[in-house]
Amino acid sequence: MCDYRIALAGNPNVGKSTIFNALTGLKQHTGNWTGKTVDCAEGRFFHNGRTVSVVDLPGTYSLSSFSREENVTEKALAQEHFDCVAVVLDAGVLERNLTLALQVLSRHKNAVICLNLLDEAAKKGLEIDEKALSELLGAPVVSCCAARKRGLKALQQAITDACEKEPRPNSFYRRFDRDSALLRGCCRTIAQACVRQAFPDRKTRRDRRLDRLMTSKRTGIPLMILLCSLLFWITAVGANYPSQWLSELFEALKGELVTWSERLSVPKWLSGILIDGVYTTLSWVVSVMLPPMAIFFPLFALMEDAGLLPRIAFNLDRFFARCGAHGKQSLCMMMGIGCNACGVTGCRIIENEKERLIAVLTNNFMPCNGRLPILIALILMFFAGSCGGLFASAKAALILVAVLIGCVLITLLISKLLSLWLKSDAPSGFMLELPPYRKPQIIKTLARSFLDRTLLVLGRAAVVAAPAGAVIWLCANIRIGDASLLRHMTDFLDPFGRFIGLDGVIVTAFLLGFPANETVIPIMVMAYCANGTLTDVTNYTQLHALLSANGWTMTTAVCMLLMTVMHFPCSTTCLTIKKETGSLKWTLLAMLIPTVSGVLLCTVVSHLMKII
Repeated sequence: MCDYRIALAGNPNVGKSTIFNALTGLKQHTGNWTGKTVDCAEGRFFHNGRTVSVVDLPGTYSLSSFSREENVTEKALAQEHFDCVAVVLDAGVLERNLTLALQVLSRHKNAVICLNLLDEAAKKGLEIDEKALSELLGAPVVSCCAARKRGLKALQQAITDACEKEPRPNSFYRRFDRDSALLRGCCRTIAQACVRQAFPDRKTRRDRRLDRLMTSKRTGIPLMILLCSLLFWITAVGANYPSQWLSELFEALKGELVTWSERLSVPKWLSGILIDGVYTTLSWVVSVMLPPMAIFFPLFALMEDAGLLPRIAFNLDRFFARCGAHGKQSLCMMMGIGCNACGVTGCRIIENEKERLIAVLTNNFMPCNGRLPILIALILMFFAGSCGGLFASAKAALILVAVLIGCVLITLLISKLLSLWLKSDAPSGFMLELPPYRKPQIIKTLARSFLDRTLLVLGRAAVVAAPAGAVIWLCANIRIGDASLLRHMTDFLDPFGRFIGLDGVIVTAFLLGFPANETVIPIMVMAYCANGTLTDVTNYTQLHALLSANGWTMTTAVCMLLMTVMHFPCSTTCLTIKKETGSLKWTLLAMLIPTVSGVLLCTVVSHLMKII
């Protein structure tokens, strides 16, 4: 039982979720993009013998119900019972944050104003008269710095005090719901009365200079490409050695498992399923996925914490708008690079139903962490292998960025076609706040990213890959006539595969890799070796030799690269799409659109390369 129940409200990027984590001890992920929290999280804290339940409402700029976040917050405040509402304000942009504060005060009698990010305001030379602000708002004001856990005890005390007081009606605030001009004027008047510029704001001037570079039409896109190239180059260089070490370690452990299975007289069919199927598949998933994710996700999180991702979204906004899509789709698209299931879930931040559906249907065109290692392997073996050392990694990074740019262009094209089919009543607006450039908390960010993203995604892939490994082994070892079931599948699909520039083994690998994209290459290796066992290839040189010996050409590599980008989503993403859309029709369409696009493009490219 809880003594009191309170709500935590605030604009995006004001540190609301950080305060929630500090108060309740829950480790909620916070991000520098609009609408990160789209569902209500709940936790508890204890203060002076009282148990207080805290509900973290979605970040919103107002209670006008223009977006899904605003609608969720407005309904929660109107329909749920709260003993108090704590409104978190960014001290550095007080006037803009006061809109929500005054709207909350107009609808809820007991409220506490939490003035956060005072350290950021101080760097801008801003001083806040808290006493005057409290008098003007008619509510207690508490200063805190959530990132450094300062002022939290005072905030807890203010919240419990407000919960114990009798609510006092304030009819003046009711007028804000009917008069937006009065609301804006009041925000400006309060900010002018309470905020003083103590010294020149050098930080803001620095941020504006950086924004002139990062968001300029001339320099914004090139700088974005340069940052992404650097990110993927570091990932490509750094992932090679750990991946090889893990592969060798798992291979040694596999030898031990085989030895012990022989000593214990385990039936061959059982040891085959468990060791050659489940264990080998899991070892491939871990050795191939873990190193790139352990590098890519933390670096991506550092860019996020530094405030770079909203600038990238800002640069892409006008392109999505011209294609009849929503600017927030660029954020979902970047989330899809980590995991398409996460990207589909992130589409919730798009308030217009048709635009949200377009974002869901096209998210799979961005290669996820399961497909990135396949792309890196193909690029290093067939396109950058002529270079040596760091030059190969640099060339691979540039080619990978070019592939991702192509993915963005395809996403825009398909979005445009879908927008013509799924006509919306009116395009919705895109309010994107550009947060200040911040020095990222490196240790905390790296640890959080590794635990919350890398291990989480790896665990989800492992859960799917384990039974997939057993099924793959069974397909390779169940014999019908003189050949295995897997051989029958590859022979049946070979004519179709050859027609689109691939072969039957590759098509079979994609079909059996539906549970997890990480198993595509292991299935191909097993089918080419024709020994009924998922065979490990310890380096790209051996893998290249194996593929070349089985008829791979540059045309095959190009079509394989295209098909890796454009084929149906994995099972986890499909389930997520079904959950988000509530429709089997849209789920099937999300599978058909990239697959048909990939088949058509591979067919055209393969036939053109034959002519050339």
